Amino acid sequence: MKALILVGGFGTRLRPLTLTVPKPLIDFANKPMILHQIEALKAVGVTEVVLAINYQPEVMLKFLKGFEAKLGIKITCSQETEPLGTAGPLALARDKLIDESGEPFFVLNSDVISEYPFGEMIEFHKAHGGEASIMVTKVDEPSKYGVVVTEEATGKVEKFVEKPKIFVGNKINAGIYLLNPSVLDRIELKPTSIEKEVFPKIAAENKLFAMVLPGFWMDIGQPRDYITGLRLYLDSLRKKASSKLAVGSHIVGNVLVDDSAEIGEGCLIGPDVAIGPGCVIESGVRLSRCTIMQGVRIKKHACISSSIIGWHSTVGQWARVENMTILGEDVHVCDEIYSNGGVVLPHKEIKTSILKPEIVM
Repeated sequence: MKALILVGGFGTRLRPLTLTVPKPLIDFANKPMILHQIEALKAVGVTEVVLAINYQPEVMLKFLKGFEAKLGIKITCSQETEPLGTAGPLALARDKLIDESGEPFFVLNSDVISEYPFGEMIEFHKAHGGEASIMVTKVDEPSKYGVVVTEEATGKVEKFVEKPKIFVGNKINAGIYLLNPSVLDRIELKPTSIEKEVFPKIAAENKLFAMVLPGFWMDIGQPRDYITGLRLYLDSLRKKASSKLAVGSHIVGNVLVDDSAEIGEGCLIGPDVAIGPGCVIESGVRLSRCTIMQGVRIKKHACISSSIIGWHSTVGQWARVENMTILGEDVHVCDEIYSNGGVVLPHKEIKTSILKPEIVM
């Protein structure tokens, strides 16, 4: 089986982190976002993953080549010279996706984090015998999204309603598809939207079916959702593989700590924290709802909440970092500094407090 991951563009919503690496390589729960997807695909028998990409393909491939051998899965790139939307990349990668087996292939949005129930999706797809399956997830505020209206008993998609003003349902497209190769015959090599141009036509022929995603779902393409996604992911990990989570008198709730990280005396860590490899957390530090990426040092008595601390950064003693502060790579926050929602570009030193959310160039 094969899969296409829509990697796409520049990841502007996750800057300054994407100034260092392409968005799919940003760490989420201590491993690159895209690796969560590739490992789950491999687990259901996918042998080749194609990355649809228009930005830094050489960086992506160089990084992922190391995982090819380790995971035993082939990873290739299909490079767009112009943005092709969400369907055009399928036409571009057509020759990579089709083989003599005639098997369906997966298509994933690279920003989506979930429990990836690909096995159940394959069963669902075989059972309904249609041309395409999409995952949908239930949300509290459907008016913010495009809603998928389905037949309750079978999951057959009846129509799509973009940002409905009146309630028509609460299921939205989760960005995970399983498609028969025949779907490629419906797509031209030009900028095209699979959600707005391709799926409605398949639905009109009664050949599109939607499966409700069990478990959690989050599009982690922007900081606030990334932090929420981490909470949902760690919650799910607690239920499925709690031995991977940290324990101890200094741990509150769900916390993931790399084995190579060092944590000092008298710290209070959690809930919903990921601490990456090679990090040093000095004594008396307080961390909650945050990600601390590889090689970071948090000095004594610093307090960090609802923030992302980029690779090899330093947070000074008694500093307070909160409210969606994002530090790019190699940022140094001096002692006793306060950051309230600062977004700091790589290689900066912060000597004065950031009192309201702003970008520090």
